[in-house]
Amino acid sequence: MSFASPNSAATYAKVGLETSVAAADPHRLILMLFDGALLAIATAENALQQGRVADKGRAISRAMDIVSSGLRASLNFSVGDELPNRLAALYDYMIARLVHANLHNDPAALKEVSRLLGEIKSAWEEIADDPAVASRNKFAA
Repeated sequence: MSFASPNSAATYAKVGLETSVAAADPHRLILMLFDGALLAIATAENALQQGRVADKGRAISRAMDIVSSGLRASLNFSVGDELPNRLAALYDYMIARLVHANLHNDPAALKEVSRLLGEIKSAWEEIADDPAVASRNKFAA
């Protein structure tokens, strides 16, 4: 006999994610956004390969939302540095490539955005490994 409802695992996972977000520092939150976008793109690639068009569209929309409303929105343009502007332009390019991938079922565009996000994420991970650098990070809000 099971006392767990069918939605228990999903509810538990959601609570775990919300707890992780609430406990995370700003640098970790950015890394979580990268992870979410990369997962959404991987989901879209899988759905595309399997011909699940609606799932592909939802996953690409999720990735676009994370890039635009998460990563791009977290940039701090008041630092007077060129890097936030360059990242904003790169995020805009990624969004355009995701739109293209969705409209044209283009796995190469998905892979390109995944690669670009992975490269930026790697740089953020290196910053996170150096507490002195992470504490001075001024490019994210």
